Amino acid sequence: MKALRNYLNKIKPNFEEGGKLSMFRSVFDGFETFLFVSNNTSKSGVHIHDSIDSKRIMTVVIIALIPALLFGMYNTGYQHNLAIGVDPGFCMTFLFGFLAVLPKIIVSYVVGLGIEFIVAQWKKEEIQEGFLVSGMLIPMIVPIDTPLWMIAVATAFAVIFAKEVFGGTGYNIFNVALVTRAFLFFAYPAAMSGDQVFVRTTSTFGIGGGQIVDAFSGATPLGQIGIAGKEMIGSFHTVDVLGNPLTTWDTFLGLIPGSIAETSVLAILIGAAILIFTGVASWKTMMSCFIGGAFMAAIFNLAGTTVPMTVSPIDHLLLGGFAFGAVFMATDPVTSARTETGKYIYGFLIGVMAIVIRVLNPGYPEGMMLAILLMNVFAPLIDYYVVESNVKHRLKRAVK
Repeated sequence: MKALRNYLNKIKPNFEEGGKLSMFRSVFDGFETFLFVSNNTSKSGVHIHDSIDSKRIMTVVIIALIPALLFGMYNTGYQHNLAIGVDPGFCMTFLFGFLAVLPKIIVSYVVGLGIEFIVAQWKKEEIQEGFLVSGMLIPMIVPIDTPLWMIAVATAFAVIFAKEVFGGTGYNIFNVALVTRAFLFFAYPAAMSGDQVFVRTTSTFGIGGGQIVDAFSGATPLGQIGIAGKEMIGSFHTVDVLGNPLTTWDTFLGLIPGSIAETSVLAILIGAAILIFTGVASWKTMMSCFIGGAFMAAIFNLAGTTVPMTVSPIDHLLLGGFAFGAVFMATDPVTSARTETGKYIYGFLIGVMAIVIRVLNPGYPEGMMLAILLMNVFAPLIDYYVVESNVKHRLKRAVK
């Protein structure tokens, strides 16, 4: 690392004002601060010095995402092999998923970071690091068969209109990754729902046989629940791509159709433990999300007039993107509530709204994306009333 530091110091004058590569100063600064903590310190005044900056926080989040990402790659290959009826072994199964997911990650980062580099150079500012996480989240929350060009268009839209127009990292009011998914859902609905988009049945990599399957169901369990008729109340059960019943253990492990990295609650909980242990994300927001979802599901269970209403609270929490949203999306420090009491309220309302949307809107059986985006709007309002309440309580104590 010392040799790398010395090399960067050697070429740094070329990128400073007056250097022959000064037009790329923001790009150089972005790479330098990503690799090393800045050694600039204040000379006067009272300041807190900490080696943890926003880039390090983003790095911890990416590390926490790795278990879900790796499982998502394996599950992509597993669902493919299950649909075509082959079993090439663990390594080939994972390799298939890796080669299917990797291009999406590359496209997301190239487009998103490319725009951030251009904006930073144009504004003559440092490159903002928020997209380090968003660039990883975007390919993880889309169906495996989402075309790369769609991901590129949606990423560009989200970075420009949900982030840069608000002033960049720290100023956006909506979660950038979820805006990307929302754009895809409303602009290209056929590519984001249905039986065929969540399971890749053809291979362009020469792995797994490359067969084309004409008759199979790749619908997610929530998709199956959403189209179930009232006559199936009491007898309905979700199935895999071959029509075999799914168990609670299957949904917890994540061996089911779904968006790339949202299916395994086990892998997501490992990531949650990392975020909580390092203090990067709020356990209050996570916990209240799950409590809110379970509470609303239990309320609907009391009515039970449709199949979605009869889904148990535990199944609601395990299916779809609920757990992934609660752990990695709802806890976004920029777009979520920031007061400690507000985090409880914010998370609880996300859980409630996600289940309400799932149960009452057959055309959109997921719910978590819209619930979080909706509460992004109300997060500042929640914080405002929490602060006002605290002020009033303190004034009353002062009078006494």
